[in-house]
Order: sequence, then structure tokens, then C-alpha cells
Amino acid sequence: MTIKTWNLTAAASLPFVRESEAGRPLETDSYFDYASAVNRIVRLLGEKYDCGFKLYYESDSDDAWDGLREDIRSDFAGVEHLAGVFDLVETREFSFESDPEGKKFGIRPAVRNNVFVYPAYRVAFARIPKLNMHGLGFEDVIFAPDDESLARFLADMQARQIGERKITVFTDTRDGLERSVEPIGHGVTRDDVFMDEALKTQIYRYIDEFFSKDKAFFQTYNVPYKRGILLYGKPGNGKTTLVKSISGSVEAPVAYWQITEYTTSESIQQVFAAATKLSPMVLVIEDIDSMPASCRSYFLNTLDGATSKEGVFLIGTTNYPEKIDPALMNRAGRFDRAHEVKLPDEPLRLAFLKRRGLAQLAGDELTAEAARRTEGFSFAQLGELYVSAALQKHYEDAVDLDRLVSDMKGDLSKGRKGEWMSEGAGGGSSGMGFLA
Repeated sequence: MTIKTWNLTAAASLPFVRESEAGRPLETDSYFDYASAVNRIVRLLGEKYDCGFKLYYESDSDDAWDGLREDIRSDFAGVEHLAGVFDLVETREFSFESDPEGKKFGIRPAVRNNVFVYPAYRVAFARIPKLNMHGLGFEDVIFAPDDESLARFLADMQARQIGERKITVFTDTRDGLERSVEPIGHGVTRDDVFMDEALKTQIYRYIDEFFSKDKAFFQTYNVPYKRGILLYGKPGNGKTTLVKSISGSVEAPVAYWQITEYTTSESIQQVFAAATKLSPMVLVIEDIDSMPASCRSYFLNTLDGATSKEGVFLIGTTNYPEKIDPALMNRAGRFDRAHEVKLPDEPLRLAFLKRRGLAQLAGDELTAEAARRTEGFSFAQLGELYVSAALQKHYEDAVDLDRLVSDMKGDLSKGRKGEWMSEGAGGGSSGMGFLA
């Protein structure tokens, strides 16, 4: 990011004095004088670009500001840091994070107390510190020569966000809805998804038709352009893998919403408003059974809304379908279909273990035997079987699949019975643990 040096902070950092008619000092304004700061920013932009500027604010969300923050994080070449606003207020920030290069933290210009400009559009952002009764707050102001310049900039920012193949993550917190943009991560293809072949075909048919360019199916058969499916089943059976494969294979925005105890009617409204702006898009609602009782009615009414899901492919997931409000599934227009993602049968277990690479460690015959003996295992547990075999191969230069499967089945049995402790050498059940 190009750093420009301007003398805005020095000028804005000093109190300024207004004079009375007699020429004597009238009053000294606060250090954080908002009007003075805005005036100086407008003058600075006018001198730089030789034109006038209008002031704008984003009325219904922080989409543009979220875009600015992401551009700063990614060192987008189209944005420049123009100046700070006030001295003695932070202009840099850091966060603990990891990236492909192994960095554990990032240090970058802060959004607050800085002026950023997109030179190609002459659009500037300033989050200006301002004193209020609770301490130091801020005012968000966007500067542009005219409406047309701002509209072109916003359209370009949205197009870039869609084309960057990232996931928008919404998380309900104590302080409100937080929004971040995360990379999709390592690619998960449709071949990585193991489930009943008929169900897999049906789900991907939904997806492919929904995001086809001509929308011919919906026009030909007069079908509303929205879709909702609910995936339920025990943990570790591939629901998340399925969602990742969808995220990586559709040419459309994907958003992931983590419901928590802090979810409210306000955050529900914000998420669906953002989804509508990004449509056509995929909205994934993880652990939908966790929706707080206090806002379930509002959530159901939102799903019933005529435009709340227009252009939205909604995917809900749950490990506990018995906890879901029956109204979610028993009324058309909320979730169109509910699909159970079942434990894998023997052919699926064998296919998964082979793709994971177990046959390369233990051979085809032992891999087939392991698939036969692992009835009741989830895909997550089968994945752990492979990891255990790989560790055994690495340290012992041999793989004892029979022992590994027996150990894992023993652990699985203890988990089902809630018997986690056993007595001495005899190995008999003590009846302790969760049964105590």
C-alpha cells in the first residue's frame, strides 16, 4: 500500500480559536473538533484532485467499510493511505492471525483515525474520532465528487468481492453481529464428498440449476428463484465437507452464519439484508437448532418474507434434528427439503478409506477388511483411523490395522455407553464416568 505524507495531523491536532467582534478570544474548541477535521479533509482532497467533494454515509450496513478493511488487510493496490486525522490517537493496528507464509500476526494502518482514498474513483473514507459522553467514539464519512463516481466505485468493490472466491463469515457476539471475509482454504471438490449417490446427485442438481446463467428452469416452470435445504445427521458424516465443496464450486458469493446465544432479531435482519445484496448467493446457517427461543418467531417470519430469500440458496445444518422447531420443516417456503446425511455403509467406507490413502499404507486387502469392521464409524472417525495408521507407519514402519480398529471401536463403545473408566488389569467396567 502506498503511504502518502500530508500535514493533516499537525494542523488538526491543535485547538483553534474563534475571535469575538472585539478581536478577543471567544472560546477554545475541543481537541477532537469534528467539523474542523471534516473541513480539513475536504480541503486536502480538493487540493489533491482539483474538484469539490460531497459527504456520504452508509445508512443500512457497513458493507463499504468492511470492503475497505479487507482491501487494507490484503494490500489492495487500488487504495492509498492519504493521511492521519489527529495526533495522539492510534493510526496503526495489529491482530493475531496466521497465513500461508506462517506469519502469526499482522500490522497495518487502522481504519479509524486515517483517511484512505481510491484514486481511480476519487472516493475517500475517513473514520473520524469524536468525543461523546461515553468516551472516544467515531463518525464514518465517505467523500466523493458526485453520486455517479460513488456508484461506480461501489459497483466495482462489490464485483471484486464476488470474484475473489472468499467466504463472508457472520458471527453473533455480545457486541453485535461481526462480519469478516475469509479465504475458502484448500479446495474441496465434489469428488471429496462421500454420501448416498442419489442424494448427492440431487443436491448438486439443485445447485447447478440455481446458479445456471440463463435461469431457464425457473422461468420455464414458473418456480420462485429461491431454494432452501436442511441437512441433518450425526456429527462427522460429511455435512461440512459438502458445504465446502459447494462453496468452492459455484461462481457466486458464499456466506456462513454461525448462530450463537447472542443471535437477535436485529442480527437476523442484518444477515438476510446482506444476503439479498449479494444474491444470487449461498447462505449457510450452521447449527440451526441453536437459534435462541427469543427470536425464533422473527426468524420464521423472515423466511416467510416475499423477498428475504429471493436469489438466496439457503443451506441449514444440524447435528440434532430433534431440537429443531417443527415449523421450520412443516411449512413450504422455509426449507423446501430436509435431507438426512447418514452414517456411511461399507461401500462408502471403503471408497473413503481408499481415497484417503489407507491402501497405500496397508494394502487393498487389509483396507477392505477395515471397511468391513468399521460399521457405525463416521467419516471423521474413518479419517482418524487413517491418521493413526500413518503415525504408526511413520514411527514403527508397519501398520497393525486390526489393533487400531479394535482400539477405536473400544473407544466408540465407551462413548456410547458413557463408561469412560475401567478397573485395573481386569479391564472390567467400573460403572464410573458419566454413570456415576
